[in-house]
Amino acid sequence: MSNSENVEANKRKQKENPFVSIVFNIVIPVIVLSKLTTADRLGPIYGLIVALAFPTIYFIWDFLKNRKANVISIIGFVGILLTGIIGVFKFPSEWIAYKEASVPFLIGLAILISLKTPYPLVRKLLYNENLMDVQKVDAILEEKNKREEFDRVLVNATYLLALSFLVSTITNFVLAKVVIHSPSGTEAFTQELARMTALSFPVNALPATAVMMVALWYLIRNLKKTTGLTMEEMLAPELREKMDESEKKEKTESSDNEEDSKM
Repeated sequence: MSNSENVEANKRKQKENPFVSIVFNIVIPVIVLSKLTTADRLGPIYGLIVALAFPTIYFIWDFLKNRKANVISIIGFVGILLTGIIGVFKFPSEWIAYKEASVPFLIGLAILISLKTPYPLVRKLLYNENLMDVQKVDAILEEKNKREEFDRVLVNATYLLALSFLVSTITNFVLAKVVIHSPSGTEAFTQELARMTALSFPVNALPATAVMMVALWYLIRNLKKTTGLTMEEMLAPELREKMDESEKKEKTESSDNEEDSKM
């Protein structure tokens, strides 16, 4: 497949909307758990089921839309399912902390294990066609005989990526231990679950994302050294097009403002 055909194929892909993902996976569950789980409304059990239905529906919808589900999304879905099982069947609430820690731990473990396979997950998460012009970069690496050097960089980036999920494992466990105290299946338990879900982004996601950004920076820095390309030249064609359109728009607005100021 030619590079132009790849660009068109990428354009046809329906990409995940981060806003929709946050709404279905965090915002709606938090609202349901905090506002609708009282005895005069849905109650703690049915409220928990409804709250967890939204991220479950989103997972199924995303799977049907893209016709594929990667290891990470499957582990995340299993985590949602386990939360529902603990709450509905009233297993000890202490299990939530271990469940919360197990999800990022398993993802980090899967990333490390994937190094031993032909499909390392670091390529899916950091070095992929949605972010970078992989064909162009690979061609230059082959031309300059830098493939082995880049493979070592990918291994190091994988360790950094796995570290980000280790950070998330620790913060998830601590957050669950601090927030969840009530017996599962109770109204207080669902309220605490809502609080934990709401706090999960600033407490868990931000530190893990910071480490992931370090891994991405490390990857890009070494790619610039080995290929001689600038960061803009390494970006996926679609991203470059968006950047060019944004620059043209800014120039047009700037020139319009200048003309308005002269009038």
